[in-house]
Amino acid sequence: MSNHVKPGTSTDVAFSQSANSRLVQLSILAAIVGVIAGFVAYLLVSLIGLISNLIFFQRVSLEIPDLTNHNLGPLVVIVPVIGGIIIGLMARYGSSKIRGHGIPEAMEAIVVNRSRISPIVMLLKPLSAAIAIGTGGPFGAEGPIIQTGGAFGSIIGQFLHVTAAERKVLLACGAAAGMAATFSTPIAAVILAIELLLFEFKARSFIPLVIATTLATAVHFGLMGRGPMLEVNPLDFGIPNGLPFYVILGVICGIFAIGYSKALYWVEDQFERLPINSMWWPAIGGLALGIIGLFVPRVLGVGYDTISGILNNEFPLTVLLGIILFKSVALFITLGSGTSGGLLAPTFMVGAALGAVFAIAVNAIFPGANLSPGAYALVGMAAVFWRGITGDLHLYHLRF
Repeated sequence: MSNHVKPGTSTDVAFSQSANSRLVQLSILAAIVGVIAGFVAYLLVSLIGLISNLIFFQRVSLEIPDLTNHNLGPLVVIVPVIGGIIIGLMARYGSSKIRGHGIPEAMEAIVVNRSRISPIVMLLKPLSAAIAIGTGGPFGAEGPIIQTGGAFGSIIGQFLHVTAAERKVLLACGAAAGMAATFSTPIAAVILAIELLLFEFKARSFIPLVIATTLATAVHFGLMGRGPMLEVNPLDFGIPNGLPFYVILGVICGIFAIGYSKALYWVEDQFERLPINSMWWPAIGGLALGIIGLFVPRVLGVGYDTISGILNNEFPLTVLLGIILFKSVALFITLGSGTSGGLLAPTFMVGAALGAVFAIAVNAIFPGANLSPGAYALVGMAAVFWRGITGDLHLYHLRF
């Protein structure tokens, strides 16, 4: 006689009820993680704004400023060095896991460490990112918030002794909630978490993700308002006549993003060859950033205002080319030195500038094309981000 349980039996019903009960419990935990991630995102953004305003403008404000018009003069060379020294000390005597832009570290925790993240990372990662960005680092706050939110989810899972699979879901919920709380984009955050962290589309993960990101976005609305992060005027995408140009732009962005990722890894490799302790690497990266920032101050800081300006076609070709070159170089050297900061915002800026340059170049060659630089900037921003970030992270995942 077969030992298999037939559907509809009492054992099968009991198993289904148990699974549903676990899903409810996991969803409640995801809700807690989402709310916490929302508040953490607000605190981190506020801390970045406070440090930036105190150092670059000698004033008290929680709003992230545009550092292009800072009043430090030549002293701007020293500020990132000081920030780099602090980060180096934190990495050596606190945790080396604060290095990097956050998302690969969350992936590593899932793949290598059964979704376990140390509590010290939860404390030091946002603090180190606030110091790095607040002292002029050309980063975004998104990656550190994603890693910090993931750490909260992981720690809650460790404290309650849930299964490894459930702990992975909670980590992903925290990471997605961190992104949703930053950009106010719950749907995009869910997709990113499934694509980069979970690699599955099941009810046990999808439902908690939706709950966590929705609540994190609600916290964002309550603390930071409902307005968009980037102010963009109406754009003319020129469909369908512009489709061939978008195809060409997509190819260009893909090639550019591959080189972008390889350049960052190459710089990291060069730092590893230095005959000095890794504690000093962020200070070296900070010195290079300070020198670049002295002549091109637009590379300093998060740069949300610059991204909005590119999308609204406010900059001439020379400024756009300068952004592509100097923002990329500043990012490669500083992030490659092992400091703490997010990769999303600078990638958005460089991708947007690349798209705008493409549209301006096409209009110069074919005057009748009438391409909208803002529209192509938006498409370039998305294309470089998706190929450069997600493609690069998949390669990172394969290392394990």
